[in-house]
Amino acid sequence: MVFQFEHMMLDQQPGKEKWDVCPLPFVALKQNLAKWQTKLHGCGWNSLFWNNHDLPRIVSRWGNDREYRIESAKMLATILHGMQGTPYIYQGEELGMTNIRYESIDEYQDIEIHGMYRERLKKGYSHEEIMESIYAKGRDNARTPMQWDDTASAGFTTGTPWIAVNPNYVEINAERERNDPSSIFHYYQKLIRLRKEHEILAEGEFELLLEEDPAIFAYIRRLGEKEWLVVANFTDKETDCELLREWQGKKKMIHNYPDDGEAGTLRPYESMILEWEK
Repeated sequence: MVFQFEHMMLDQQPGKEKWDVCPLPFVALKQNLAKWQTKLHGCGWNSLFWNNHDLPRIVSRWGNDREYRIESAKMLATILHGMQGTPYIYQGEELGMTNIRYESIDEYQDIEIHGMYRERLKKGYSHEEIMESIYAKGRDNARTPMQWDDTASAGFTTGTPWIAVNPNYVEINAERERNDPSSIFHYYQKLIRLRKEHEILAEGEFELLLEEDPAIFAYIRRLGEKEWLVVANFTDKETDCELLREWQGKKKMIHNYPDDGEAGTLRPYESMILEWEK
């Protein structure tokens, strides 16, 4: 199994540090993930991940944790779990946990953050500039206590946690999501079930579609007489998708919206997996 971090470095300004953030080059992201899917097929095995203890929360990073947190978290999960490899679900990812924005640098615990803060102050960066980089890329984004319920300290401890809990734990917590059949948590369960029950997701060939499209991530998984289409809108804008017209009426394996939209159109962060049996 191969762990590669190329896709995780795409929103970094070329030749600069990870704190120097740039907009995600979406086409490059698709090409990079597709490269690892095709090059390793039949001779290696991918690790599939968006998050770990050193990376910011993906729903805040490449999703939309303000207006479309639930939809974008499910969309990102769909893209990842439709690929060949072993998916890694980092603690809280299955709840759509978000980045943290502490007001003071003193609230952060990560030694890397404090070292960078001092160095950049000496170089002339403003406090505000540095904090924006920390909000975007700081490792403590992934290290806030697990949000179990809406009690004190999110049910993580009866004492004082080593780092402050994200204030949104009242709305985002495991207990609440387990009790909501439409939650991100239950969506992850459905994706895991699909992977366990359908060989096509484990062994099928991969083909990237719409490679240059600036909004849509789409690919085919193919095994024998079956094809599965994984398609997702990576933006907060409604976008036209001719692929959906071609696949209209095909069996829907999973869908991150509760209802069907307009034919041939993807709503903000809408994603689905469709089956076509030849």
